[in-house]
Amino acid sequence: MKVDGSSDLLGESGKLIEGLAEDYRYSPPAKVAIGEERERERGREGDEELFVPPLNFAMVDNGIFRSGFPDSANFTFLQSLSLRSILYLCPEPYPEANSDFLKDNGVQLFQFGIEMCKEPFVNIPEETIREALKVLLDVRNHPILIHCKRGKHRTGCLVGCLRKLQRWCLTSIFDEYQRFAAAKARVSDQRFMELFDTSSLKNLPSSFPCSSR
Repeated sequence: MKVDGSSDLLGESGKLIEGLAEDYRYSPPAKVAIGEERERERGREGDEELFVPPLNFAMVDNGIFRSGFPDSANFTFLQSLSLRSILYLCPEPYPEANSDFLKDNGVQLFQFGIEMCKEPFVNIPEETIREALKVLLDVRNHPILIHCKRGKHRTGCLVGCLRKLQRWCLTSIFDEYQRFAAAKARVSDQRFMELFDTSSLKNLPSSFPCSSR
C-alpha cells in the first residue's frame, strides 16, 4: 500500500481503496477534550453552593458538634446543620458578620470566655467549664456547635469533661484530645480533664437522642 502527497490510498492493483482515507484524518489530542471537560466542570461548580466545614470540625455526639472559629466561607455549611445554639469559649467579642449570621438563622449564642495562655501559665477555670457543660447537656439547645479559636485546647477540654460524664476511660479521652491538638497537645489540659470533678453534674443527661430542629 502506498500513500502519495494527495493522500489517495492505492492498493496493489492501483485502484483507490474507498473509505480508508477517513482513518488518516486529523483528530485533536485527548488533552483538548479533557480541557473542555474541566471547563464544563468549573461552570457546574459555579452554579452550586459549596459546603465548607470550619477548621477541626467534627461531630461529638447526637446534636453536638465542635470546630475552630467559623468564618463566612463556612456559613452555608453551618446552615445545613440547622443549629439552635453556638457555645463560644473565647473572651473576645463575637465578630459582626458571625453575629448577623446567628441573627438571620435564629441561632442563640452562649459565650464562656476562657483566656488563652501558654504553658506553664495555663489556668482553666473549672467553674466556667462546669457552667458551659450545663448548656451543652441541655437538649433544648441542640443542635449545638462548640468552638474556640482553633478547636484544640479550650474546646478539647470541654469535650474531654463531657467524655468523663459519659464514663469514657482516660486513655480514650486523651486520645480524642490529642487527635485535634496534635503537636500542640498540652499536659496541663490533660491534667485538668483528669482531675475535673463531675459529681455535681451527674444528675444531668449525658447521652442524647437524635435531635431535629
